[in-house]
Amino acid sequence: MKLEKIIAVRTDKTVYRDGDLAVKVFGSHYDKADILNEALNQARVEEIGLNVPRVEEVCKIDGKWAIVTDYIEGKTLQRLMDENPDKFDEYLEQFVDLQLEVQRKTCPMLNSLTEKMQKKISQADLDATCRYELHTRLAAMPKHNKVCHGDFNPSNIIITEEGKAYILDWSHVTQGNASADAARTYLLFWLEGNIEGAEKYLNLFCKKSDTAKQYVQKWIPIVAASQSVKGKPEEKEFLLRWADVVDYE
Repeated sequence: MKLEKIIAVRTDKTVYRDGDLAVKVFGSHYDKADILNEALNQARVEEIGLNVPRVEEVCKIDGKWAIVTDYIEGKTLQRLMDENPDKFDEYLEQFVDLQLEVQRKTCPMLNSLTEKMQKKISQADLDATCRYELHTRLAAMPKHNKVCHGDFNPSNIIITEEGKAYILDWSHVTQGNASADAARTYLLFWLEGNIEGAEKYLNLFCKKSDTAKQYVQKWIPIVAASQSVKGKPEEKEFLLRWADVVDYE
């Protein structure tokens, strides 16, 4: 296996191209169980009829775990948005349609989004009163079983020359409430500094899914608290500010 061409670098992960394959190599601190679980989740998603790169192999390279998938030739939707700002609204329509296509699917073997969030909120750097309020709010939210990508943003969509869209990076996929996943995407636009895009996205998602905007907004503090545990200091501070926006009674 030749790991010569780097196609993406993320925190403690590097993705290489090797011919028709993409090789995601993880940092040495990653647990074997987490790597195998990510590959298993993606393999499960393959079976429900979405356009995703197929998992070909899980292996070790120079002592580090790696997941090998099909390489998809094309441009990310984020790159297309950056190169063609006049077409942002058109690309956003495509983006939301793809997310709704994902959320129409079910995959019973995936982990529960609600259970994952409850654990994350318990670990969040918030005072006990705020954590209690967020746990209570989450427990009261409707329980659904829709496929939730968990990191649905334009950088995780590849558009081929033929116009076919592929969805990448299923490491955070769960089953749960689609509006929680929308709240996560909304926060991702904010984290990229695209506040106008965040508002356009939320309005379009709510319109196309016939969801009340206030309902998605109720998820934002819950999702922010859950995501604040993940790591990056600059993101953590931002997310905790959102998580602390709680209506106390």
